[in-house]
Amino acid sequence: MAELAGLEDSKIREVNARHGDDHGVNLGKLRALAKRLKTQQDLACRLWETDETAARLLAVLICRPRAFERDELDVMLREARAPKVHDWLVNYIVKKNPYAEELRLAWLVDPDPVVASAGWALTTERVAKKPESLDLPQLLDVIETEMKDAPGRLQWAMNHCLAQIGIEHAEHRARAIDIGERLEVLKDYPTSPGCTSPFAPIWISEMVRRAR
Repeated sequence: MAELAGLEDSKIREVNARHGDDHGVNLGKLRALAKRLKTQQDLACRLWETDETAARLLAVLICRPRAFERDELDVMLREARAPKVHDWLVNYIVKKNPYAEELRLAWLVDPDPVVASAGWALTTERVAKKPESLDLPQLLDVIETEMKDAPGRLQWAMNHCLAQIGIEHAEHRARAIDIGERLEVLKDYPTSPGCTSPFAPIWISEMVRRAR
């Protein structure tokens, strides 16, 4: 914890605060620290229990993803309110855990929109890598009905799923683009030069163009 405190940078904290994250550690330095520590499941659990964002990010990097039980991951996700901790937990741990599909189904219908956003993130992963048994038209129905009025992080996750369906599945591309155009979610999102807009119709068209 003392070493993490020593990595604190006020300018980085200021930038992160704009995105809802309450830490000021350079992530490159954090990854270097994790590489030095290597995998240490017990230490990871103790770091998580501190409730400090930087410590939890380090915990994610040095844990064993498959060592967590289903209920442990559910509790951890509900505790992970900082966006970066939430994202890393889902992408670096849950996706590699044997309970990923079980948690995806449970979280997808959770009344907490932040928890539900994790369910949608896992669904987006399935759309891209294991679409078998997914009901893509039904997912599009839900997105079409609920995305416009969904809270920020849930809306972002649903929009990512919409774009992924359009990118990966040509038979649903026209409908995905149409939904995006009608709902106009993230249409005016500021995008840096050289980056692709998160507005689904632009995102889909650009990724399909690159794949040709």
